[in-house]
Amino acid sequence: MNDEKNIAESLKKKFRLLFGQQPLIVQSPGRINIIGEHTDYNEGFVLPAAIDKAAYMAVAIRNDNEIHLIADDLNEKFSININELQPQKNISWPNYILGPVAQLLKKNIVVTGFNAILSSNVPIGAGLSSSAAVECATIFALNELFHAKLDKITMIKMAQKAEHEYPGLLCGIMDMFASMMGKKDHVIKLDCRSLEYEYVPFKLDGIKVVLFDTNVKHSLASSEYNTRRKECTQAVEWVKEFHPEVKTLRDVTEAMLDKYVLPKNKLIDKRSRFVVQEIQRLQDACDDLKRGDIAALGNKMFATHDGLSRMYEVSCAELDFLVDFVKNNEDVIGARMMGGGFGGCTINLVRESAIDLLIEKIKPAYEQETNLPFTFYIDSIGDGTGIAGGVI
Repeated sequence: MNDEKNIAESLKKKFRLLFGQQPLIVQSPGRINIIGEHTDYNEGFVLPAAIDKAAYMAVAIRNDNEIHLIADDLNEKFSININELQPQKNISWPNYILGPVAQLLKKNIVVTGFNAILSSNVPIGAGLSSSAAVECATIFALNELFHAKLDKITMIKMAQKAEHEYPGLLCGIMDMFASMMGKKDHVIKLDCRSLEYEYVPFKLDGIKVVLFDTNVKHSLASSEYNTRRKECTQAVEWVKEFHPEVKTLRDVTEAMLDKYVLPKNKLIDKRSRFVVQEIQRLQDACDDLKRGDIAALGNKMFATHDGLSRMYEVSCAELDFLVDFVKNNEDVIGARMMGGGFGGCTINLVRESAIDLLIEKIKPAYEQETNLPFTFYIDSIGDGTGIAGGVI
């Protein structure tokens, strides 16, 4: 909370200096996902949590139709007239702010020009959903600023559409939901079809969530993500011919895949089978958590990584190296790649007393193997989007 308050105070001073206005300041966190990867856009379950790193937005209304944006961390500025709103091709970061503005306008909510400064300590490209954090911060801030009276679920859906239409990534709803709805020391078991959710306590005595960053983002990520969605859709279409009640892979069993997908295409069977197995694995993992069986949860995380690497094929050599390195370490309860894939972080459940020694060993090994820098983050689970640090 002290960090949050300091960042909010610093942004407020900068905003007054640059714009001569008293801003509203909103924070929206990044997220981790314990288990349940690539299940969200298949209407399965996910198990995310908000983290203690966030996007911060300072914002105030202008008396014209100009939107003036400053990306504090990038030291870049951007402006556009609200009547000329469109996705930007030559510069990417404004799209994460303009997208939510476009969604508000589509709902006929009166939005005029505004000034905004964006700052974030969510690492970019680490698979912590830095983009969703910005989109949720934007839509929450503008909802407050223009008194739109939108509820959080509506804002989540609008933030997801904003990501689809402006940056152009056909993401599921998990990232926005976790960012907006996070609760300290809890994970969220989210049904991505109904948006029903349940907070599951996640306070692990003597165990920390540690992220190991590959510091790589392969260019395959976005295109392959959209390809996987198409592959899943194709599997559903084949099953649907015989089971018209089936809507998504959420409704599909492995027996159905054996009968209707495997004979047609082994690759599509492999992709869809991972998702069907992962949906079940998550539900079993929630039972593990409720029983306090962290070892069983950890084993499922390793199984998820294996599936993501071999069946869904969204891992990469760097991610596989980090998981393989810790697989037989008794102080690492579970590990897997996290996020869309082809780079970003692995998520690890590590005994707190062993973290320093593990990093001492893994850092030089990774850097020697890959010629890339190794970084890590120790995360706490925090609250979702809201007014930052009590500063209004």
